[in-house]
Amino acid sequence: MERLRVLFLCTGNSARSQIAEALLRKLSRGRADVFSAGVSPAREVHPMALDVLESRFSVDTADLFPKHLDRFRGDRFDYVITVCDRSAETCPTFPGDPERIHWSFDDPVKGNGEEAQRRAFELVANGLAARLRIWMALPAVHLRLDAAEERNEVRP
Repeated sequence: MERLRVLFLCTGNSARSQIAEALLRKLSRGRADVFSAGVSPAREVHPMALDVLESRFSVDTADLFPKHLDRFRGDRFDYVITVCDRSAETCPTFPGDPERIHWSFDDPVKGNGEEAQRRAFELVANGLAARLRIWMALPAVHLRLDAAEERNEVRP
């Protein structure tokens, strides 16, 4: 049984998909290969996304950066999870026909004012963490994560 491979997609790859990537990497304790990309990637990860990940979830964000979807077009994934409606509409096909999941989250960048925007980022991060925990408990996903751990395939 191979390691679980997951790709998160959103429009800019600066907030929602970056948060999902970082959270799944942490929640899976290195037992899955996790990536994120954007249809039209931003130049950098949004500072509030980094702050929420670091302050609320104790995630090291040093390796996070926006990536274009084209970087992954020939790669195989078990799951492709879109976290915004636009990316769900434009999601391409991938080799091996991975399972597609769509979780619609509002863009936290569009919050009106700094405090509202911060709350929006926290809401998205908490929502993603909750969905990831439930998704990871599904038998097919849980089995793959446990198999990676049994084979000592845990990566930072």
